[in-house]
Amino acid sequence: MTPRSEPAPAAAPERREHEPGCEHEPGCITCGDVARPMRVLEVDEAHGLAVCVDERERREIVDIGVVEAVAPGDTLLVHAGAALHREPA
Repeated sequence: MTPRSEPAPAAAPERREHEPGCEHEPGCITCGDVARPMRVLEVDEAHGLAVCVDERERREIVDIGVVEAVAPGDTLLVHAGAALHREPA
C-alpha cells in the first residue's frame, strides 16, 4: 500500500502594503447587502420595534434598539432587519 500525500496548503495571495486588506463590493462584508431606506409607519417602543415600508411599499418589522427617538414618518437605514441610522421626518 502506498501512502497518500496530503495536498499542499494554498498560498495566500500576494498583497502590497498600500492595498486594503479587505476587497469586497460596497455593502455588508458578511452578506453583501446594503442598508435600505425605510419609512416608519408605527412604533412599538415597549418592544423596540417599528413597522416600516420600503420604496415598493413592502412592510417589514424593524428592530430600532440602536437608534434614538423613532417616530412615524422618519426614514431609517435598515440592514438585516435592524435600523442603523435615523433621518428625521
